Amino acid sequence: MTNTNVDLGERIERLVQEHIAASRKAAQEAIERAFASTAKLPVRAAPKAQRRVGTRRASADIAALGERLYRAVCAKPGETMAVLAPIVGASARELNRSTTLLRKAGRVRSVGARHMTRYFPMANAAASA
Repeated sequence: MTNTNVDLGERIERLVQEHIAASRKAAQEAIERAFASTAKLPVRAAPKAQRRVGTRRASADIAALGERLYRAVCAKPGETMAVLAPIVGASARELNRSTTLLRKAGRVRSVGARHMTRYFPMANAAASA
């Protein structure tokens, strides 16, 4: 009976070794096929970023938009651009240049960063306007 158990154990061990060898061979062949297929593919250049072409707005339009924004900031000080933009009747992106010009002129100050930026009218600009 011991010969049978030992013999059975050896056969199982041999089967496991054969299975591992067959799995390694199949994996190696799959890797070789994968690398061989990528070697045949043509190398493509990265696509160029598409530039959005738009028309430039006139300075008068930007100034008028800035005045409407300044009035909205005076009416609702401390609000975000998401609140002010619908009052002005433009998107937050359209108000970017007008906001920059108002800040440079010292008529509006901003506190915060990104979407949490809040806008306040400057006291000296209100007296001179």
